[in-house]
Amino acid sequence: MTDAHLRSRGEGAEGSKRDLTYPPLPEALVVAVYDNHTHMEIADGGPEGALDWREHLDRASSVGVRGVVQVGTDLATSQWSAEIAAREPRVLAAVALHPNEAPELAAKGLLDEHLAGIEALASLPRVRAIGETGLDFFRTGDDGRDAQVRSFEEHIRIAKEHDLALTIHDRDAHDAVVEVLDRVGAPERTVFHCFSGGPDLARLCAERGWYMSFAGTVTFKNAQPLRDALEIAPRHLLMVETDAPYLTPTPFRGRPNAPYLIPLTLRSMADTLGTDASMLAAQIASNTELVYGAWDAQPITVEQ
Repeated sequence: MTDAHLRSRGEGAEGSKRDLTYPPLPEALVVAVYDNHTHMEIADGGPEGALDWREHLDRASSVGVRGVVQVGTDLATSQWSAEIAAREPRVLAAVALHPNEAPELAAKGLLDEHLAGIEALASLPRVRAIGETGLDFFRTGDDGRDAQVRSFEEHIRIAKEHDLALTIHDRDAHDAVVEVLDRVGAPERTVFHCFSGGPDLARLCAERGWYMSFAGTVTFKNAQPLRDALEIAPRHLLMVETDAPYLTPTPFRGRPNAPYLIPLTLRSMADTLGTDASMLAAQIASNTELVYGAWDAQPITVEQ
């Protein structure tokens, strides 16, 4: 995970003050779902006590999380994601350059080379999405926005040419993201990861048939606009995710997130919607399979 990606989520010195132990296992779901967006590579080989990707998946399986979309944020983590997906039937991969990578790569004259690397990965059978890509104006100033837009447009092209889903990262850039998608033409399956807009963006996504994936933020006490957006979003466009190890749902906010905590977010979503958790899980599982296809295809044997 690069410094740019960590900065995009506000990670910094305060992280050392947080409780870095994993929360306990939640009650298992009756109907299984998928984690639409996770970053297991951050734990893999990380600090002592961190779970590796196998432990993440085993814990997730034990509570009704059938599979995950493992998401790359630069060329190295995208390659790692594709390699894990090739050997593990519970994993599909998304590959991309995070928006905050684009200005740094452009400044070094490496953006086109790294985009070509992402396009090469896009042809692999268990790479099912291009992402996370999009725009992030929280950390990037005006001088870096052109590179972000160019990178975003290229990712959209790759997704359409390879008939893959597009995973959107949108931070403080709602209007600009929509403008690019409308101008260039969004792929048939476009997902706003960690949906961060309010009711207006939810209505716009609903009109265009764009999927909205809700993370642990929807459980936060101060996130009423997200819950308002959730109530507006059509059920057939809903997904759920962790964005692990970030955005851990209540009541464990501030501790490391992991795919096995999906049940907490899903049950919170069901409470907001006034529906049964199993009914919502069945709908979200169906939505997720429509976007990415089947998880359980025979994995490729990789020599160790």
